[in-house]
Amino acid sequence: MRESYLPFSLPLISEEAIAEVADSLRSGWITTGPKTKRFEDAFRDYVDSSHAIAVNSCTAGLHIALAALGVGPGDEVIVPTLTFCSTASVAVHLGARPVLVDVGEDFNVTPEAIQRAITKKTKAVIPVHFGGQACDLQAVYDVAAKHKLPVIEDAAHAVGAAYNGLMIGSDALQSSHADLQRVTAFSFYAIKNLTTGEGGMITTADDELAERMRLLSLHGMSRDAWKRYESAGSWYYEVVLPGYKCNMTDIQAAIGIHQLGRLDDFVRIRKNYAQMYDQAFSSMPEIEIPITQGGRSHAFHLYVIRLNLDQLAIDRAQFIEELRALNIGSSVHFIPVHLHPYYQESLGYSKGDFPVAERLFDAIISLPLYPKMTKNDLQDVVEAVRFIVSEHPRR
Repeated sequence: MRESYLPFSLPLISEEAIAEVADSLRSGWITTGPKTKRFEDAFRDYVDSSHAIAVNSCTAGLHIALAALGVGPGDEVIVPTLTFCSTASVAVHLGARPVLVDVGEDFNVTPEAIQRAITKKTKAVIPVHFGGQACDLQAVYDVAAKHKLPVIEDAAHAVGAAYNGLMIGSDALQSSHADLQRVTAFSFYAIKNLTTGEGGMITTADDELAERMRLLSLHGMSRDAWKRYESAGSWYYEVVLPGYKCNMTDIQAAIGIHQLGRLDDFVRIRKNYAQMYDQAFSSMPEIEIPITQGGRSHAFHLYVIRLNLDQLAIDRAQFIEELRALNIGSSVHFIPVHLHPYYQESLGYSKGDFPVAERLFDAIISLPLYPKMTKNDLQDVVEAVRFIVSEHPRR
């Protein structure tokens, strides 16, 4: 057993990022300002998008996107049930109904599930790139374009991921559907591949939609603080929309600038570690390794194993407790949305509605996978999993 506890995840912050934060604090400009603009420009170039708008969370990005598209009371938004609750709650906040759908064996929503859920009330589709692997994006675009529905991609896990050689968030991904309204929302939460502590980014190719989202991100004001208070600015502004308070600060952006510069290296390490896990577990009948799809460059925000429970004498909860006893942190991603009390009581969902997601949920465990880990740390995880499996065979 390890002498010290291995957390499920830890950020890796460079001294350069720390110095950049200190520079922001000393400058006197700590809210949205020049470094946020610098971060937006760098991120826009990284994913190859026309627009990148920094916000305070991926949740805010999803919310702003739906609001900018005019989603409101009586509307329906299609959402996979195997996701974090915020993917669905942003629709609720706008008075719309999240219409939940099942997922495939790779944890991602299927275009067939989306097609079956479309009604006359459907106003948007939110696919999730689960764990850092893109969903079948072109097929999702095909379905959405056929029904003239906008797509808001929940890419909370997918910064650094690619689909057919193009970065998630790139304008080029929708080249075959030029008229499709598309927004991609990223998360920079503490445990993500790129972190700003809290924070997010939204990208789009649509000029008009980008302008509306930018306005909504800061009270619907016609001039943001940086533009009003720089030397060539003015005190005057106009509120043109009833917006929100979702802006990113320069302190956060200072971290993000340097995290972005290291993102490709972070993803490379994650892929290497995922391959080591694959090699260790692929010969174990009690463990199923993640499904990786061809043509999709997995960013491995998460490494999610599935327990073959029919070959074990313990359940998932007991497996996690035994990992903890061996000083190994882990987590579960996610409790399906339709199993949460609010969505059962207010929208009528119940256990049994989405069998694939429920079957996956009962068996999945997210193992530690992050650049701050060492190879010795990873080997400790492997040995802990092997030990637990060996101690609890189904007889």
